[in-house]
Amino acid sequence: MKPLPKILLALTAVAALSLFSVQLAQAYSVTLEQVGSDVVATGSGPLDLTGLTLVVTYASLPAQIFPVLGQIVTGSGGATDGYQGSISGPTSFGGVFFTFASSGSGDSVGIFRDTSTLLVPSGYVSGTALSDSATYNNATFASLGVTPGTYVWTWGAGANQNFTLQIGPAGVPDGGSTVSLLGFALLGLAALRRKLGC
Repeated sequence: MKPLPKILLALTAVAALSLFSVQLAQAYSVTLEQVGSDVVATGSGPLDLTGLTLVVTYASLPAQIFPVLGQIVTGSGGATDGYQGSISGPTSFGGVFFTFASSGSGDSVGIFRDTSTLLVPSGYVSGTALSDSATYNNATFASLGVTPGTYVWTWGAGANQNFTLQIGPAGVPDGGSTVSLLGFALLGLAALRRKLGC
């Protein structure tokens, strides 16, 4: 069997890098999980503010959750800008309990669906990666009043013009895009290999 040509090796490397890009380019999302006796919210990813208007700045906004109004904030509770616009999505993700987090760290990010407000750190540059968390000590999904599931709010068609809240395990670990990309990459490599007679 002949050694693989350099072009085939290069294409394999490009396909692998593309897979990592698909995973890393996901829009901002928050996962709410039961971790021992606590509930932990972990958020990461970029947000695109296109189509939204800065309307308010909070000097301090603690991490909190208010499911019946579709409100969640994660992070350290620092200065936060509120952007409003045509934000669509679920109006709630549970019951009437309002709870401040026991602790928070990282960027202050959140959504107030009742007022169509997206919350980001003051001075946030659209498209920059965000990372944050919040912990609710001695809590459960039931005590916080949240309903497990996936909740998505959007304000445009751009890749990062959405905010996702995942409460509990995701029903499907991969949305299919990575698997599809891998399949197409492998088919392309197989066809090229046949053409080159490797």
